[in-house]
Amino acid sequence: MKEIKFMHKSKLNENIVDFLSEFPLFWTLTADELKIVAEHMNLFEIEKGEILFKEGDKGDYVCFILKGTIDIIKESSSGDDVVVASLSKGRSIGELSFIDYSPRSAKTRAQTKTSLLALTKIGFDKIQKDYPEIAIIIFKGISKLLCLNLRKTTSQLADYITYH
Repeated sequence: MKEIKFMHKSKLNENIVDFLSEFPLFWTLTADELKIVAEHMNLFEIEKGEILFKEGDKGDYVCFILKGTIDIIKESSSGDDVVVASLSKGRSIGELSFIDYSPRSAKTRAQTKTSLLALTKIGFDKIQKDYPEIAIIIFKGISKLLCLNLRKTTSQLADYITYH
């Protein structure tokens, strides 16, 4: 993960707090709690066409998209890359590996220049140790996102089976 060379740290944290306050996963956190989370986030950019991570990579961070679009790509049985989803501002990526410590389940590539916030497992572990109540809220929020995505995927699979 490459980090952006950023502005003054306090200004950066203000920007991160502003974004986090708009993201549903963090809505129940207070302003002070958001500042704590912001201190454990990394801001970075990737260029159009750049790979964020590959299928099978170690999954030690979850990302939140600030700007741009990321394609989720799976390889078909014929070896072709298939875009299975495109995620943009306000969405997260990498939750599965962040939760279950398994390798990444898909490749991700920037469809446009993209700015992201990353919460690493190390950062989350620090939050968990020092502020367990905040960690529980984050963990529950990520779990809800995974449930939502599973429900959506199950519906899409049912539609696919019905029409094929």
